[in-house]
Amino acid sequence: METKVKLTKLSKCAGCGAKVGAGVLAQLLGDMPTHTDPNLLVGFDRSDDASVYRVSDELALVQTVDFFPPIVDDPFTFGQVAATNALSDVYAMGGEPKLALNLLCIPETMDSDAVHAILGGGYSKAYEAGAIITGGHSIFDDVPKYGLAVTGFVHPDKLLKNLGAQEGDVLFLTKPLGVGILTTAGKAEMIEKDELDTVVELMTTLNKGARDCVVNYRVHACTDVTGFSLMGHMLEMMQGSETSARVETGAVDFLPKVLEFANMGLLPAGVYRNRAFAEAYVDEGDLPLKVRDSLYDPQTSGGLLVAVDPRDADALERDLKASVPSAQRIGTVLAKGDKAIYLV
Repeated sequence: METKVKLTKLSKCAGCGAKVGAGVLAQLLGDMPTHTDPNLLVGFDRSDDASVYRVSDELALVQTVDFFPPIVDDPFTFGQVAATNALSDVYAMGGEPKLALNLLCIPETMDSDAVHAILGGGYSKAYEAGAIITGGHSIFDDVPKYGLAVTGFVHPDKLLKNLGAQEGDVLFLTKPLGVGILTTAGKAEMIEKDELDTVVELMTTLNKGARDCVVNYRVHACTDVTGFSLMGHMLEMMQGSETSARVETGAVDFLPKVLEFANMGLLPAGVYRNRAFAEAYVDEGDLPLKVRDSLYDPQTSGGLLVAVDPRDADALERDLKASVPSAQRIGTVLAKGDKAIYLV
């Protein structure tokens, strides 16, 4: 869709790079009072991807909300990316999205066709996921923002969490890294259209295929990699599981030119926030700085990070390679060490 609107020029930050840093968020929520309920299987105190509430022995509700400012200029594509990202949290819990509500902030001067296109992009991805958008809420704001509040279903016994990884588990990642760095380069008009198109295709690919694979195996922990970066989300998984991880960085798939731009220092602000949160818990070894920085890159609509029983690793790898954009076997889970993550 051609548009005169340059959405990314209306915002200082883009996509999941706009998220409040994990360290700041932990401080904000640290002394928040919580209430217990035996049917609340996952709450905000777990730093997980969504909340989960058991309705019956056969059904639990998965609920999440996610929205952000534009990461691409085209309104329809922005709607697709934002919706794909919001739906991902349900997939990360092993659930299936069913209902969604729009969250929309728009400038009063925004053209109605652009607004319609943003919503249309969101509807297209929700319907692809099998979810129904049933309403929402909108307000005026100088910076456009869009996303979804999503409700999904999961069997209580098949719920996936971002904790529970066990020593010996194999770690998989289902999308390549570098979205934050490349969209920053795109905003500066430093990459070609076909290169940016590859990033957009990645950000608009649902994690449904990956979810449909992992639920068939003995997965001990799962999360999606978004604004807190691979290192930030892996840190939460390892700390919650009381384990450590060994990451084979040579097996991590970076999008083309990511390391080149990282070497130039072209990094989104989210890289520095993620470093401040996670680097004290990461043994970075003697890896090149461009690789280390790229591992802290905030992803928008990133892939799933999965810790699976080693007996299922080969079969899961075959399944994933047939179903998702990038199936990477990136490391193993270790007994808890001095550091949460060891990069080699």
